Amino acid sequence: MTTMRDYHSRLSDPGSRKFGTFSYLPPMSAQGLRKQVEYLLAQGWSPAIEHTEPEHTTGSYWYMWKLPMFGETSAENVLAEAEACHKANPRDHVRLVGYDKLRQTQGAALVVHRGKAA
Repeated sequence: MTTMRDYHSRLSDPGSRKFGTFSYLPPMSAQGLRKQVEYLLAQGWSPAIEHTEPEHTTGSYWYMWKLPMFGETSAENVLAEAEACHKANPRDHVRLVGYDKLRQTQGAALVVHRGKAA
């Protein structure tokens, strides 16, 4: 039996908070992130970029960066928008969401840039 590890995620420490499955793994490489974007697009999901301040990540509201990219097929364009959002909001967490139009829900959501807590 393996020993479970405590990840020390605390409300009092915004820098320690986890954001779903990928946040428990080591940081994703640029190539790994590209593969995730390509997968999202291959599913026919509409990508959208969102951001929020590290101290507000426990709430359900994240700011939308522009409109969702309906019909986008280029991973390069999606990654460029994520980078533009990060440059405009360097302190914020930035996440990529894939909206599934058939199920009318999020098919994917992952933090692509982790902001710095104040």
